[in-house]
Amino acid sequence: MDIDTVLWSRLVTGMTLGFHVIFATLGVGVPLMIAIAEFIGIRKKDPHYILMAKRWSRGFVISVAVGVVTGTAISLQLALVWPNFMKLAGNVIALPLFMEVFAFFFEAIFLGIYLYTWDRFKNPYKHWLLTIPIVAGAGMSAVFITTVNGFMNQPGGFTMEGGVFTAVDPMQAMLNTATFSKVFHVLSSAYLTGAALLAGIAAFTILRKGVTGYHKKALNLMMAVVMVFGLLNTLAGDVSAKFLAEHQPEKLAAAEWHFETESGADLILLGWLNAEHEIIGALHLPKLLSFLAYGDFNAEVTGLDEFPLDEQPPLLVHYLFDLMAGIGFALLGISLLYFLFVFWKKRNELNKWLLRVIALSAPLAFLGVELGWFYAELGRQPWILRGYMRVEEAATTSPSVRILFFLFLLLYIVLGTVCVLVLRRLFNNNPVETEMEKWKQHAGDKTTTKGGHS
Repeated sequence: MDIDTVLWSRLVTGMTLGFHVIFATLGVGVPLMIAIAEFIGIRKKDPHYILMAKRWSRGFVISVAVGVVTGTAISLQLALVWPNFMKLAGNVIALPLFMEVFAFFFEAIFLGIYLYTWDRFKNPYKHWLLTIPIVAGAGMSAVFITTVNGFMNQPGGFTMEGGVFTAVDPMQAMLNTATFSKVFHVLSSAYLTGAALLAGIAAFTILRKGVTGYHKKALNLMMAVVMVFGLLNTLAGDVSAKFLAEHQPEKLAAAEWHFETESGADLILLGWLNAEHEIIGALHLPKLLSFLAYGDFNAEVTGLDEFPLDEQPPLLVHYLFDLMAGIGFALLGISLLYFLFVFWKKRNELNKWLLRVIALSAPLAFLGVELGWFYAELGRQPWILRGYMRVEEAATTSPSVRILFFLFLLLYIVLGTVCVLVLRRLFNNNPVETEMEKWKQHAGDKTTTKGGHS
């Protein structure tokens, strides 16, 4: 029986990306939350915020460790699973891949210094300054790897001669037309997801154990960050839509089930397709697709029928796009509702149903990230390198790819299980109340020592 190596190659990469993106998102999003919490704690002289930074940084280290393994797996799979792609484009994407590794090591060095220098500086702002290279390194790591994805969507920075890329300009390849919109969307969604996770944990803990000063402050702070990055993520989505309309109209048309070129195109939400590809049960928002694509309600939007059938993305991307966008708007709406309740004295922002919704927003945010990445990858189909190499041309022909799938599946099951168990023991065996009491005792001992010396 012949093995469909292209299908198995897709499955291996899809599984790896689906698992890795969880930890990659945490790796980018959480450092900024740590920096914000520590800065506010120093500014307000509030130990609750300092403790947030300490606890979050411990959990962050675990996610970084898992992210290193899954990130390494992706690099390995590029060579093993997509050898023809690497043969063609390896000399173009080598620089951003190297810079991504460099950014990670830059972040890791300062993360180690940060973790082992708590209470070592007389001026606490000096310790906080260590978060800046951590946040920058995490962000730049995302930037460099996203430029590779941008290059796969908008190849450039080379000359094609005899089926080989020559006269390669790696900087031009990295700064392709897709880079800005993709980087903006990746960073804003990572920060949004990191804040939603920490807000969800705070809300869940309040539901289980009741309101404490620590968790209430954590919830307020993270919901504020969710609101800010929810707005920025909405703006990033608008930038991405306008980029697609100009540079990848087939992807936008597939996502919106826009089959015929027309002016004043409707935005289609939800619905499904029957056997004749007729749209059933959808919401049609008049002329809104034209406005989102070009800022003009009467602009002409290219239809999917303008492209050869074998170059059209799969139509299921419509569902991925709708769910991704819906989750983004839901997260923003939840944060706005929370602060409406904060300022509306007749309402209690810590009521159980709102806390449940906030707790649910954490897994929803990660689902939104997953859907976004699968939309990005499936929407580029049938190309692995748009306009130059199709997926079936890039995939390995080795039947061993099926074995590879199950080996990586086992690896991710082990990693995921270990990660959950370690995090549970790390925080369940050291609750906030116990740690806060230790901190007060430590602070009291330091005060007594100073008094004795004086």
